[in-house]
Amino acid sequence: MWRQRFSNTGSLIFFILKRDKIRIPIWLISITLMTILTATSFAGLYANDQERQAMAETMKNPAMTAMVGKGYGLENYTEGPMMAHQMLLFTAIVVAIMSIMLVTGHTRNDEEEGRVELIRSLPVGRLSTVTATLVVMIATNALLTILIAVSLFSLGIESIDLSGSFLYGAALGATGIFFTGITLLLAQLSSNSRGTIGLSFTVLAFSYLIRAVGDVSNEALSWISPLGWILGTEVYVNNYWWPVFLTIGSSIFIAMTALYLHAMRDLGSGFIPTKPGKRHASRFLSSPFGLAFRLQRTGIIAWAIGMFILGVSYGSVLGDLESFFASNEMMAEMLPPVEGYTLTEQFMTMLMAIISMLCTVPPIMFLLKLKGEEKRGQLEPILSKSVSRSKLLGSYMLLSLIFGFIMLTLAILGLWVAADSVMDEPISLQSFLKAGLVYLPALWIMTGIGVATIGIKPNLTGLTWLVLGYSFFVVYLGSMLKLPEWMANLSPYGHIPQIPVEEVSYLTLAILIFIAIALTLVGFIGFRNRDIAG
Repeated sequence: MWRQRFSNTGSLIFFILKRDKIRIPIWLISITLMTILTATSFAGLYANDQERQAMAETMKNPAMTAMVGKGYGLENYTEGPMMAHQMLLFTAIVVAIMSIMLVTGHTRNDEEEGRVELIRSLPVGRLSTVTATLVVMIATNALLTILIAVSLFSLGIESIDLSGSFLYGAALGATGIFFTGITLLLAQLSSNSRGTIGLSFTVLAFSYLIRAVGDVSNEALSWISPLGWILGTEVYVNNYWWPVFLTIGSSIFIAMTALYLHAMRDLGSGFIPTKPGKRHASRFLSSPFGLAFRLQRTGIIAWAIGMFILGVSYGSVLGDLESFFASNEMMAEMLPPVEGYTLTEQFMTMLMAIISMLCTVPPIMFLLKLKGEEKRGQLEPILSKSVSRSKLLGSYMLLSLIFGFIMLTLAILGLWVAADSVMDEPISLQSFLKAGLVYLPALWIMTGIGVATIGIKPNLTGLTWLVLGYSFFVVYLGSMLKLPEWMANLSPYGHIPQIPVEEVSYLTLAILIFIAIALTLVGFIGFRNRDIAG
């Protein structure tokens, strides 16, 4: 009986590998190259032990602890511990995103588009499709483990040894397997791919936030998060393997639960019930904008709550920064005060850059939803009515712009509320808003890139995420890795003035807005002239 449920799983594994013959190698090569580039950047980055220890002192402040995790090996901060401490968490998040996207594509998305039904009409077991996805993802993450380990050890850096490199790779692989299990489970609970991705990213965001709060205030809280387990490996210092085994053991339990639920449910359904629709739609729903908002309402609310919590989590650590800087002579030398501004205000500029880039994710997702609707052939019924292509694209773009502004504002409000409650001399809300909302032109350029790719060639919409990922790398890590300035200038976020430390350059902001408008026009012209799929 059970054997029949897994029949032809092997054939489906080869089928998935054939479909992903480009996507999986791109993910693996990109993550491996990013890791190698980072490791080589750390080698020779600091001229002597004194400079390395200065960086170690920087890592002790609460804001950095919240971002990259609690420091370890800081008393001897060589290249290996430095890279693992600062990069393992962010690389693990990228691996988790890879797993979420690939698993959703082969489970809920295939189910929505009727592929699973077609496959089940063949002599294939009930659990074969899910099991094949699980096997491919375990193999992918295992291959990633080996690639990362061998690549890091082959660099020949003294503090990056073989055992530590394998643990670094295994920590990443275990994270990927854990979020494979989580996405498989949530694919059984949700009734569509949008819900699966939304719930999976919510788990990922909650894991990051709960770890950040735990690392700063209560270490026990960090052990609730799978990302906290991974950081507990203390790679290249103590090399603890048990957090990896804990992560894999939990993954097995979650994956088995997902398989059990998959065997129980009907094809096309989910365990979270969907509400029946109203008999008559409101007038608001009859417009393309109203329809786009209604389809993404749950995601918008979830992201809005998440962005406010993100701001609160960062704001909660601002109260400790001044005392930290004041009690640390080395930090005082590294960050000489700028006349008229506190050290917290200077540090706030970096926080605003990170928050603005994180707040760019939801509006891009809201915009690119149009591509998914087109791919499923759901634009044809809309365009067959008295709705122009420009109005349809404009509705999604307007939704993206409005909620991009709202997401950024909510994150800033969360930051201010938390900072106001913990700081002896609070920074005004006006200063926070000015420092944060100045990033709107960069966000509009990202929206413009999304519109341009949808209009010209929808298959290129991944370029939007590539630019955002590049921006995060060069803006956040650029100064730390001493990257050349021209690399930051390639990102729209690299041109935003760091308020309040820098003066506002209205000319620069005007140029950025002009570029955003030009990209948007290109997208609208392309969308009006190209063929619509379906």
